[in-house]
Amino acid sequence: MDLLRTPPPKERADAARNRAAILDAAAVLFAEHGVDAVSMDQVAAAAGVGKGTLFRRFGDKAGLAAALLDAREHVLQEGILHGPPPLGPGAPPVERLAAFADAYLDYLLEHLPVVRMSETAAPGARYRIGAYRFWHRHVAILLAGTPDPDHTAHALLAPLAAEHVAAILPGLGERRVRAGVARLCRQAFS
Repeated sequence: MDLLRTPPPKERADAARNRAAILDAAAVLFAEHGVDAVSMDQVAAAAGVGKGTLFRRFGDKAGLAAALLDAREHVLQEGILHGPPPLGPGAPPVERLAAFADAYLDYLLEHLPVVRMSETAAPGARYRIGAYRFWHRHVAILLAGTPDPDHTAHALLAPLAAEHVAAILPGLGERRVRAGVARLCRQAFS
């Protein structure tokens, strides 16, 4: 699983400062105004960098959203790889899967608009994000010994898509969404 994570590229000190300034500015603006209401021009101005710097570094708002999420995803990945059970190693697969789904929902609900932006920027964007490949591999490993773990992992991750959760959350509420996902996790081992 560690192989699925790529180390961050080496960067010059000024580039690192610009990156941090951009990410800090975007986080503040997104929190204050919502992801959809913030333009790349506003982020560049708040960070004190040129638009070219912002676009060269992140490409578009979805790339910026993905970069913002990277550190938060890393915390969850570390919990999966090295944390205490049941999220980390040492618990039975069914317990680890339920713990992962619950922890992922914590992460998703806290950052729903930004995750949604990163997953829906272009057709299939969700599946090209490195974090998705990590989540999928983790779930497939937990499902080893069940019929077609790779397909089942995709099927279990589908209801955790930000677009899906954003659409059903107002009608079902968080408690029912969590209960439904937990039920699917248990059923995967039946």
